[in-house]
This record gives sequence, C-alpha cells and structure tokens, in this order.
Amino acid sequence: MLKNKPQPTRRWLDLAPGDPVIVVTGKDKGKQGEVLRTIPDKHKIVVKGVNILKRHTKAGARRGGVSVAQGGVVDFEAPLDYSNVMLVCPSCSRPTRTKHTVLESGARALVCRHCGEPYERVRKTEAQ
Repeated sequence: MLKNKPQPTRRWLDLAPGDPVIVVTGKDKGKQGEVLRTIPDKHKIVVKGVNILKRHTKAGARRGGVSVAQGGVVDFEAPLDYSNVMLVCPSCSRPTRTKHTVLESGARALVCRHCGEPYERVRKTEAQ
C-alpha cells in the first residue's frame, strides 16, 4: 500500500437520520422515505423502504455480529448514493436543493431554494 497517496477529503453530508427525502434517479425513482443512517466515508445513505434487496442466509450464520437461528431470504435496505436523493422541504413539501447560510443568531442552517425557509430538523423523543 502506498503511504504517500493523498487521502480523499471527507465531505459532511447535509442529510441526517430522520430527514425526509425523495429518490430522484434509479429503480426506485419517485419513492419517498426517511433517512435511517448515513455512511459519509462511502458517500451513501440508507433510506427506509427504498432499495430493498434480498439476502439469502444460512441457518446459524453470523451476519453483522448477529447470529441468525433460522435461515432463509431476508429483505433489507441497501445504501443509496447521496447524489440520488433530494431533501423534501417540510414547509413547501417540494424536493429541494439546499443552500447554506448563517442565521442572525450566528448558527449555520440549510435553506430551501424554493421557499427560502430555513430547514429545522425535528428531534424525535421517545415516549417513556
């Protein structure tokens, strides 16, 4: 392995788990879902209910640190490339490109290109 090879610069993904997105290209074009997790190293995200693949597992096989007692066909959401989805603005309900801006309070925020409203993430709290 080369030691002097330049490492790719890591990009922060504008999407976070819980954000509503719509798929703009690929086999699931037009489907909407919620971001389950992000994989910034590979520039990918996992969206709930989108890009469903089937994995054939043997009984007793270990997959992801979890032992599967019963074998069979398991459906799972595979990662999508980040460029294939767009954020859905909660105020205008349209898929939008985002713009970065600094608010008057000094905080950075994403702004919808269509309606100009800042995007605020809704923090989900579990009922206890």
